Amino acid sequence: MHILVTNDDGVQAPGLLALAQELRKLGKVTVFAPDRNWSASGHVKTMDRPLRAREVLLADGTPALATDGAPSDSVALALLGVVKEKINLVVSGINPHENIGHDVTYSGTVTAAMEAVIGGVRGIAVSLNSPEEFQGVLDYGTAAAVARQVVQKVMTEGLPEGVFLNVNVPYLKEDELKGFMITRQGLRLYRDELDARKDPRGKPYYWIGGQFPIGVLEEGTDYGAIKAGYVSITPLQLDLTACDAMEGMKKWTW
Repeated sequence: MHILVTNDDGVQAPGLLALAQELRKLGKVTVFAPDRNWSASGHVKTMDRPLRAREVLLADGTPALATDGAPSDSVALALLGVVKEKINLVVSGINPHENIGHDVTYSGTVTAAMEAVIGGVRGIAVSLNSPEEFQGVLDYGTAAAVARQVVQKVMTEGLPEGVFLNVNVPYLKEDELKGFMITRQGLRLYRDELDARKDPRGKPYYWIGGQFPIGVLEEGTDYGAIKAGYVSITPLQLDLTACDAMEGMKKWTW
């Protein structure tokens, strides 16, 4: 099995290294990730400039590829032939914070897994529900072990066409996890605020700031699961059609 590992935090991020090291237990791993942080970049395809890829070394001395493009660019480049050997699976992460609810549209971690499915390869995104005010070095060990288990299950059971997985892991020791829960996408509450400023020439510019977003605690959702101590596994799909709305709209008179 050949696994492509990527992320949106940059090729030297510790979460990516932990993921790559754990997945090497299952087969060949190729790391191809952005050369800088692309958090909250969404689903990007760079079309207006050339993309570059270069070889780098990870902190453990193993080789990797870095691109000046986005996470989804990394996956696209790999599947289009920059990586010569056929790729069986793309795993994106480990993101240091959870990707729940509406995060999935913003998250470079999640949209890298989405790009895999567009390219005809199974995709999995892995994120860690680390404490908001955590200070120090994060422990990615549990999330990496969970990712390995999810990969093993996906390779055994398969996934429906057009479906990829969004995995969120509580910040707990592996033996403290309550188990695995298949969840639906929950609700994310963003507490954004506009910070308007002026540059030295008096021209306005803006920051989107505010408090860290929170989730709505509801049973059966991604946020509800991780807060209860379960690994949340949410199957997502590329088809965003609101099928329930279609039936009512078909009755409209034009």
